[in-house]
Amino acid sequence: IKTIASTLSLKETENEWHSFKEYELAKISQIEGHILHTLKLSYDHLPSHLKHCFTYCRLYPKDYEINVQMLIQFWIAQGFVKQSNPKQSLEEVGFGFFKELAEKCFFQEVKGRNSLQETTCKMHDLMHDLAESVGGTESSIVDSNLSVGEIGEKCRHISINDDSLIPLFKGKKLRTLLQFSNKSHQNKRDEILDFIISNYRCLRVLKLDDFDFSTIPLSIHKLKHLRYLDLSDNDLKILPKSICKIQNLQVLKLDWCDGLEKLPNKIEKLVNLTHLACRGCNSLTHMPRGIGKLSSLETLSMFVVDKNGSHGSADLSELSGLNNLSGELTIRNLGFVQNAKEKFKAANLKDKQHLRLLVLVWNGGYDDDGDDEKSLEDLQPHPNLKELRIVDGVVMPSFLVGFLCSQISSRLEYGGVISSISLPLLNCLVLNICIFMLVLSWSTWMIIAQKEVKETENHSSRR
Repeated sequence: IKTIASTLSLKETENEWHSFKEYELAKISQIEGHILHTLKLSYDHLPSHLKHCFTYCRLYPKDYEINVQMLIQFWIAQGFVKQSNPKQSLEEVGFGFFKELAEKCFFQEVKGRNSLQETTCKMHDLMHDLAESVGGTESSIVDSNLSVGEIGEKCRHISINDDSLIPLFKGKKLRTLLQFSNKSHQNKRDEILDFIISNYRCLRVLKLDDFDFSTIPLSIHKLKHLRYLDLSDNDLKILPKSICKIQNLQVLKLDWCDGLEKLPNKIEKLVNLTHLACRGCNSLTHMPRGIGKLSSLETLSMFVVDKNGSHGSADLSELSGLNNLSGELTIRNLGFVQNAKEKFKAANLKDKQHLRLLVLVWNGGYDDDGDDEKSLEDLQPHPNLKELRIVDGVVMPSFLVGFLCSQISSRLEYGGVISSISLPLLNCLVLNICIFMLVLSWSTWMIIAQKEVKETENHSSRR
């Protein structure tokens, strides 16, 4: 009923409704076994670009919770999303496609609709069956229950649940390889990666997160059509410089590569890069010089200040023009910045209106002579920010008052030194290992409700 109703909602005249009843519904048997034919009615009325987007979803396992931003990035990499309005990013256009499909009940259990970064969904099993039915031989899920020999060499998109099956597929025109595997064959991982690079030169999407390898071959640049590369949660220490030759690359994901020490030099050659995801890369020592030239960047999860300046690295001024950044940004080692006031101002955080979460990690102790407070004023974020965390910070900057006043549903998490300051009512205040200096008029601190105040350890007061 929902499927038919969503299709009829697009019919504007009475004649269109009558035509649908006589020529479309008449073909559908009401017996349960023909439910896919009913669902296909809605699919048949989709425009071609939405048909491509929907059938691509058959690559996900059934009942899989889909990260919608990742899905849209897949669509973009395959060329399903075109930019018609220069004021709209490709991801915004793709999010519109997703919403259209969701409204027509092709997706269910949609969560976090208002923010692309937080949106997830699932496909009903019957919708997954429909995607398989209409997708034909162009895409397939490869598992141990399916002979790879059954998949034709013309197949363009595959997902796997056992990486040992990869070398068995001989299709040279493969465009998508997604790994949703719990089975990893450590002794063959390097061979498998070499095989991928040698045989699948047309790849646009390569997802090898948690693949358990520690090096990337220099030959990675031979995947010149690659748009999306996910190497997250692997034991990488460095990336080869040759990766910067993949000039079509749009998304590079390195999340939770704990041992990764540096990003490649000449990263500015990745002129089409829009997402550089490096959450949890806690071993990074610095950022490569030239990263500020990546003017299309929409995601930069972490920016690491070089502690001693010995790597010829980027400084905070390279953040200046990256005003399309969205989602979250963590800046580490702020306590080691030389000429702090100048560099903090050069970061131009106040113009980054699309950021949702900003984390400022000091890592350099605090100084109570007032200079740090003046410097911190230049790190003031845009008022659109929803969540701010200051870790191991110095004196609390006065801009926090304005920030808290402007955010109805804001969250502040602060660890550092609180000097004399007035805090307005806010949704959530987390004071994490704070030292209170000269905090006057304690009577003005009121507990509104127990759930709104989170007490943390090691609080102390000194005058």
